[in-house]
Amino acid sequence: MTAPNRSGLVDYVARSLVEKPEVVTIAESRGRSGVSIRLHVAPDDMGRIIGKDGRIANAIRALIRVGASQGDRVSLDID
Repeated sequence: MTAPNRSGLVDYVARSLVEKPEVVTIAESRGRSGVSIRLHVAPDDMGRIIGKDGRIANAIRALIRVGASQGDRVSLDID
């Protein structure tokens, strides 16, 4: 899976879950430690993205890690 597909996947999932999809933004950067994806949602939608006990956020993280190439570290930050 290439980098734009990771961001596209996060964007698709996030916009599907929130009530204000127009506020969702994704920023992706590559550093020494791997790829970092930053997801921004409206404050009212934060609970929908994180989920109970962080289950939804962890599920999104698992999806992007599955798509990562071997040895490529991927992190998801939500704000």
